[in-house]
Formats: sequence, C-alpha cells, structure tokens
Amino acid sequence: MKAFRVFLQLLFFACVIAETSFIYNGFHNVTLSLYGASYIKPDGILSVISNSPKNIGHVFYPSPLQLKLSNPSSPTVSFSTTFVFSISPMYPKIGGHGLAFILSSTKDLQDCLPNQYLGLPNDASIAKSSTCLLAVEFDVVRNIELNDINDNHVGIDVNSLTSNVSVPATFFSGSGSNKTHSIDLKSGAPVTAWIEYSSKEELINVAISPFGIPKPERPLISFPLDLSSVINEYMYVGFSSSTGLLFAAHDVLGWSFRINGRADDLDPSKLPSLVKAKVVVRHSRKGLAIGLILVSFSLVLLMISGAIRVVRWPKHEDDLLEDWEIEYGAYRFEYSELLKATCEFGEKNLIGRGGFGCVYKGVIPSTGLEVAIKKVAHDSRQGKKEFLAEIISMGRLRHRNLVQLHGWCRRNNELLLIYDYVPNGSLDKLLFHSPKEILTWDQRFKILIGAGQALLYLHEECDQRVLHRDVKSSNVLIDADLNAKLGDFGLSRIYDHGINPQTTYVVGTLGYLAPELTRTGKATTSTDVYSYGAFMLEVACGRRPIEPEKNEQELVLVDWVSELHSQRDILRAIDPLLDFYNPEEAELVLSLGLLCSHPLPHCRPNMRKVVQFLLRDASLPSLPPDLHLELSGLVSESLDAYFNFSDPLGHRMNYSDSISTSVLSLDKNDVGQASRVTF
Repeated sequence: MKAFRVFLQLLFFACVIAETSFIYNGFHNVTLSLYGASYIKPDGILSVISNSPKNIGHVFYPSPLQLKLSNPSSPTVSFSTTFVFSISPMYPKIGGHGLAFILSSTKDLQDCLPNQYLGLPNDASIAKSSTCLLAVEFDVVRNIELNDINDNHVGIDVNSLTSNVSVPATFFSGSGSNKTHSIDLKSGAPVTAWIEYSSKEELINVAISPFGIPKPERPLISFPLDLSSVINEYMYVGFSSSTGLLFAAHDVLGWSFRINGRADDLDPSKLPSLVKAKVVVRHSRKGLAIGLILVSFSLVLLMISGAIRVVRWPKHEDDLLEDWEIEYGAYRFEYSELLKATCEFGEKNLIGRGGFGCVYKGVIPSTGLEVAIKKVAHDSRQGKKEFLAEIISMGRLRHRNLVQLHGWCRRNNELLLIYDYVPNGSLDKLLFHSPKEILTWDQRFKILIGAGQALLYLHEECDQRVLHRDVKSSNVLIDADLNAKLGDFGLSRIYDHGINPQTTYVVGTLGYLAPELTRTGKATTSTDVYSYGAFMLEVACGRRPIEPEKNEQELVLVDWVSELHSQRDILRAIDPLLDFYNPEEAELVLSLGLLCSHPLPHCRPNMRKVVQFLLRDASLPSLPPDLHLELSGLVSESLDAYFNFSDPLGHRMNYSDSISTSVLSLDKNDVGQASRVTF
C-alpha cells in the first residue's frame, strides 16, 4: 500500500513539474550566469576558471529549476546531466585544483574558498546561511583536512566540503563491465561525465570516460541518496571551481541537462576543440625565400640577445625559474606588481616590523587581492635557506587556521613573501595594545581552539610533519571573524612522519621554549606543545609568560598559575579585564596550559589530545595539587640556563654546560616579544 502511494505521488509530481531540458554543444551565443573568473571564450569553450592563481569561478544556468513541490515532504524529481570537461594544469606533473558540478539553492554563494576547496563555501558558512548544496567533485588535489582519498578522484558532497563517498577516477569496460581503466583528470584531455538521479530509487549514479568513449554500462559511483531532505523546491544548476598557488584551466566544452528524463547526448562534431587546428598556408617560392630570410634574421637577433643575457646573467638571476619552484608550484610575483600593490612600499602601507624585516599591506592590481608582503631586510638573519624553507613549508600546507602563502619574489637578493592579509593583525596586539577592544572569553576560547587545530594539522594531518618551533601570540593572526590563523613558518622544519628530527641549533622566543631544549638542542612536537601551553596561559591570563616588572612570585607565569592551582584558587589567574568568563572553560584552559607546560616532555599530551580536551571530546584528568612543586624549580632551572649571569636583562651569557648562546634585543619592557634565542 505504501509503495502504491509513493507511485501515485511520483506520478502526480511528474505531471505537475514539466520536463525541462537544455543542451549546449559549445557555448556560442549562450546566456549563462557567470561569476568570479568565469567567462566564455571566443571559440565557444566555457572557462569556469582560467590559468591564474587564487581565483574562484561559478557558472549557473540563469533560471532556477523546480526540483520538488513546495510541500517539504514531497519527493525530488529525477534528473540527468552529461558534460565534457577538461582540467589543464600549468604544471601537469604537479596538478592544479578540481572542478565540481553543483546544485545550489542560491547563485550568491558566500564565504567561498579558493585553493583545493573547489570554490565552495566552508561547512560553517553552509550551515550559517542555510544554503542547500549538492556537489559532484572531480578533484585533482588530496586535501587531508577533508579526508580526500587521493589526488585524482570523483566524489559526492552533500551540504559539506567533505565527500559522503569518493572513489579513484576510473571507468569500466569489457564484458560484465568489470575491467577498470584509470583516468588522469589533470592530463588536460577532455573527459565526459554522466550524473543521473532517480527519485524512485533514491539513487545517484556517476560515470566518467575519456571523451569519445561511450558511456560505461557500469557507473563509477552508485550512491543511495534521498534528495528530498537535502534540497529546496527551486535550485540552481551549474559548475564551481577555484585555483590556488597551483593553478589550472578548467573548461567545459558542452553540457546537457534534463528533468524527468535522460539528458540528450552531446554531438562530438559540434563541440569546440581544445587544440586549435593547424592552418596550412601555401607559399610561393618568392614568399618562401622572404620567409627564410626573416627566420635567419630572427635567429641572429636571438643569438645576440642570448649572448647579452649571458653577459648580464648575474643581474637577471631573479628571472630564473627555480627547480624547487616548479616542484612545489610556488607562484612568483613580479616585483613591479608588488611595487604597485604597496604604493612602492610606502610608509602608509607599513603594517609591522619584525626581526626579519618589514611587513606591508598591498592590493594586487591584477586580481584585487588584499595581501601582506613580508619584505626580508638585507641584513636579516633569515637567509636564502630559511626563506626557501618558509616557501616550501607554507606552500604545501592547507588549513583554515593557517595563514595562506600566495607566492614569493626575489629582487637583487631581497626576499619577499606574499601572504593573505589578515585584517585584525596579530593576537598580541589585541591582548596587550588595544585597551578599547577587550577580547571576550568566548573569543579567546575560540582562538585557542583554532590555533590548537592548526598545530594538530602540522603535527599529524599533513603529508609531512611540520614543527612550528615558535608558537606565540604574535605569530597568531586574527581575521575579520576573529578566527585564529597560525603564521610565521620561517622557523619550521619538515621531516617525514616517523623520522626523528635532527637540528643543530635551537630557535624560538624566551618564555615559550621547552626546558629540554637547553640540554638536547632538538625541537620536537612536544616542544611545540610546551610553547602552546605557554600561549594558552598567556591568552587566558592576559599577560606574557615572563614579566620582569612583576614580583618574584609572579615573574614566571607558569610558576604563578601552578602556585594558584595548589592553593585551589587557579581562577584568580584569569585576566582581570574580563567582565565575564565561563568558569569551567577557564579552569580547563588553565589546567591544560599547566599540563602542556610540564617540564618533563613525556608528561605533556600530544596536540590531538589537547584539541579533544578543548572540544570536550575527552575529559582532562585532575592535576595533582603538588604540581607546582614539579613545575617551579624545574622551570626556574631552565630560566637559569637561559640567563647564567647576575643581571637577568643582560645581552650575552654562557651556559654552564658549554653551549654558547646569544640573546638578541631583549627589551626590558617587553620580554615576551624578545627576539629569537639561538643556541
């Protein structure tokens, strides 16, 4: 009886919503809604996004399509689509980013993300705006954050960037359709895709094959899905794509779509070609002679210019394409473009100074992108090795709580890095230099979680483990929505998972350095955890890890908080500027900060545990009341190792264990921002 009612409902539904279809064999004289970097080429190819970095493109059929009745419980109509697309990376061996076919409740997609996020909104934005979104992704980047299976896959995403199902890009052929053939989506060759949804079976099928090969009998993906609870009555249909540092051209050659029926097949003879046909021109003997003379003359000019270039080679070394630049896909900006972006690095554009040089705000003229440009000083201690380490480190990392690197530039041995511009600047300025805008407890707690998730990604979730080695408030930037963005990877070191890091010197900032660094000289994930613990206490207490103007009991923040913990009065350490805070969260942060700052590395939790504690996915064990006896003394011993002399604000000292050290630019009024200590 129930099945009969469903049949009648579907029959009624099919009668009410008429069959709608369209077919584009090429896109000449076609009206589509184009957003961002999307456009239609003169040859009739739809460019969802072109060969340019850090762009987003959206294409929609101009009118919304009715896919269900106004009754929320109504089933969804069946639909079918087929299209031919290609992804042509600038560096084919490295790849670019993916393309997605989408159904969206709006054409005005908010908070869309570039890079490997397919130009789609993040999950929080989808939930916040109540956007309904179904995407079939053809992705050529493996995003660890989104649990991608590889860098060449097809997936189905339902109201999320994380795929509900994904499989490697293949197609089936042969008797029984059991023989699989791999398809390299980033080869630049055209690929045909078929997507079919059956409302009766509540099933979505996806198939692909190289252009020219018929539709496989067996779909690549056959996924049970009831769209009636996912989409709205009216939805927009189209494509979404984006690029990052690795960029590619994402083109659609033809597109067919139908509601309540099978989409019409595209006509291969009418589709535009990705390769322009060669034009054969007949030359007369006279024309041939003239052509040979011109060619010879051009060759002579090329040889002369080449010789001049060789002579002047050192002056134009900046124009060379580095091997590592090709390998990692780091984008090089023209220096002239950066000059225009920053009004020739004028004082009005200066937004910060650091140990390695100045940082300028700029707007890239060609894209309108707001950026922060780190201009490394000529006499900076950060040489080419560290500069390249920063590019390689940040260029490969993708996380919502990491500052994104856009590219680099070198000019006359001057080194420049181009990052996302983060409008609220560094956290230490909001904590200590912005009396009119006090961060609330909820904002601070959110920042701590974001920074912790970024560090967890670096330690465990990216392809290669990354040690930040300088976690502190001045290296955490705050965006317009008060989200934390961990930055400054100039001191990071990458090494394969499971391999012990070997370092010959220690870098970091006084007050955040783990005690064992004075003995071993080796940075580990545990030393990052120690720095994060000091950072947690700093944010919660509203004061720096070391403040010389405090009395002896409060000089070292971790000692003071541990003493208050032993007195069962730990909440007295909370920033007195806070009018309100959550006592349970505050005690959790302070206790966890103490645990992370434990002098013994094996007593500290890893970052996965830290994040679980903050998100309440795990319960923090009770700390012993005498924890202060372990912390104080050992922490003081480590400080004595840093300052093995009578004057705690001196500038040079020697270690009793014969490790020589120089502490550079210790500011009496701002020890928390002391420059890096090098062992």
